[in-house]
Amino acid sequence: MTDAAFHILGAENDSRWLFTCDHATNRVPVCIGGGSLGIAPADMERHIAYDIGIAGVTRRLAERIGAPAIFTDFSRLVIDPNRGEDDPTLVMKLYDATVIPANRNVDAAETERRLDAFHRPYHRALEGLAARRKDTVICAMHSYTPRLVGRGERPWHIGILYSHLDPRLAVALIERLRAEEGIVVGENEPYGGHLEGDSIDRHALKPGRPNALIEIRQDLIRAEDGQIAWADRLAPILDEVLRASDL
Repeated sequence: MTDAAFHILGAENDSRWLFTCDHATNRVPVCIGGGSLGIAPADMERHIAYDIGIAGVTRRLAERIGAPAIFTDFSRLVIDPNRGEDDPTLVMKLYDATVIPANRNVDAAETERRLDAFHRPYHRALEGLAARRKDTVICAMHSYTPRLVGRGERPWHIGILYSHLDPRLAVALIERLRAEEGIVVGENEPYGGHLEGDSIDRHALKPGRPNALIEIRQDLIRAEDGQIAWADRLAPILDEVLRASDL
């Protein structure tokens, strides 16, 4: 399907782990402005349009662990799947100093159309995958820019985000990663780990599923070799932390 909202890797795998990749691609479906949001190609390659490098990390990580993974197939600038339906940043009109022309006049009807076409199908599929086992553990995969416009450099190589409502898995993961040589680990960095209505809130916190959100700095995974290296490093750590837990 040209305008498919998502794709799934390893749906048949029976691992407890479920990897999600909310911001996998910068693709603009043809039903949105003929495939363009009206911004420069260079801006569509920036972090504002997708989480650079994280799809490759997620794919390799899921394959190493033998777990299913779900990926969006639309840019976060079309509609952000990691936001609740009533979030004011659901359809961004300005992001990190870039105006999004195709979103300037988006009204309630257009937002509803995008929800029906992309946001809701993705979340229905994610919920179906999460419900395949009673003991599903969700790991949300993201990446972040080393520097926002007008801001300082971000020093962390990787950030582990979590909500105060369920810190169990994430805190154990942070402790384990900090034991690794040469990794600067951020705890709820570069931003806080709980946003009401986001993917983790919806599919992990509310149903009571153990969870963690991983953020990797984009300069480390822009190229394929970095994606492979980070996935290969994280896979045994994630399995070790889960095995050692009582979750």
